[in-house]
Amino acid sequence: MIWLAILAGLSLLAALVALASARRVGRRLDRLQQSYWDLRYEHSRLRAQVQRLDPGEADPQEPAPGDPATTFIPLSSLKR
Repeated sequence: MIWLAILAGLSLLAALVALASARRVGRRLDRLQQSYWDLRYEHSRLRAQVQRLDPGEADPQEPAPGDPATTFIPLSSLKR
């Protein structure tokens, strides 16, 4: 009977450790996503600044504005 109580206690401890770990990873993922979108915004802002300073210089790696490759695809549609 005592072994069942010890096993239940260890199981509870393992569950609490797993929960804490999952919450920590979730917070880290939120920070990484925020950093990604901040960097993307900053990149777009700087690219627009460069275009204003030198309008004749087009970015050869950027596709044309009407090109289907530039359309926005939400991440939620990729998860399905």
